[in-house]
Amino acid sequence: MRLQAERLQAKLSEGLAPVYVVSGDEPLLVQEACDSIRTAARANGFTDRELFEANQHFDWQQVLNEANSLSLFADKKILELRIPSGKPGREGSKFFDEYCQNICADNLLLVVFPKLDKSATNSKWFRTLDARGSTIQVWPVSAAQMPGWINKRLQAAGVNANKQAIEVLADRVEGNLLAAKQEIEKLTLLIEAGGVIDAETMSTVVADSARYNVFNLVDRILEGDSEAAARTLYGLRNEGTEPAAVLWALTRELRTLEKASQQIVAGGRADGVLKRLGVWNNRQPLLRKALQRLKPAQLIILLRQAAGVDRAIKGMNPTPPWQELATMILAMSGNNPIHPQNLRLSLREQARL
Repeated sequence: MRLQAERLQAKLSEGLAPVYVVSGDEPLLVQEACDSIRTAARANGFTDRELFEANQHFDWQQVLNEANSLSLFADKKILELRIPSGKPGREGSKFFDEYCQNICADNLLLVVFPKLDKSATNSKWFRTLDARGSTIQVWPVSAAQMPGWINKRLQAAGVNANKQAIEVLADRVEGNLLAAKQEIEKLTLLIEAGGVIDAETMSTVVADSARYNVFNLVDRILEGDSEAAARTLYGLRNEGTEPAAVLWALTRELRTLEKASQQIVAGGRADGVLKRLGVWNNRQPLLRKALQRLKPAQLIILLRQAAGVDRAIKGMNPTPPWQELATMILAMSGNNPIHPQNLRLSLREQARL
């Protein structure tokens, strides 16, 4: 039975299902759903908990043995099974089928997956689990939903904040739900009960929890989110990150994109090309998106521009490195500003090659 995460608590109060499946890519919400299930299970006598992580060489028989074994004091137990790959494989599918055919009332099976795609939810093993219990698919909180999500959390914590203050917090945490939760917990300790927090107070109290790092910068560029990429670059500069570290990450990605682009133009399939270039499966969608936006000629110009930024970092070029990095990430993320310095830089580097 499919169950919305918001309905989980109410459903648990009505009674426990023998099987729970929790899936999603938002760690905080997945953790909270699992915590709610464990708490309800403990209240109903499931005092033991056995945790398993199904990696590539996992022995599924050990879970079945644990399910069939009786504890010395006959306590009920939670069998928690985490599958980071999202794919139980043939042996895992057989386990789910066998387990669901002979469910013991003294066991509660909690299976935790990352976000499951359509092929997974249409599979026999998923339908078997769904038919015998509850499936909770956790969805990420979008930027548009973030203020509302924060407001509900603030109210639940007994903190009153006006609309502008909520927007300040949403902007500071930048989609990081765990950081938002931590800031709300901090507010409950610092703010007196009964008062209403305004934007100025929120700005003073709340730390900037957005995680500015070069890897996030690269991902936002590949996604084509120029505004977020520029904001991340600004954060990196303010944190004291060396421009050389930023340039290294951008250049590495550009070289991969340029090689992939050339091979795709020559007739290669994107998936196969990216795999041969050593791109991880979870990053391939990002690179495919960038390859649809950036053509081979653009990538060559960007590599030449990167060489010019390198010279600026080394003091061999009068152009400010951070300014040129900003121009470069705007071009990589989809915008191509016509900037005289940028044009001169590209032409100068082209002449050197």
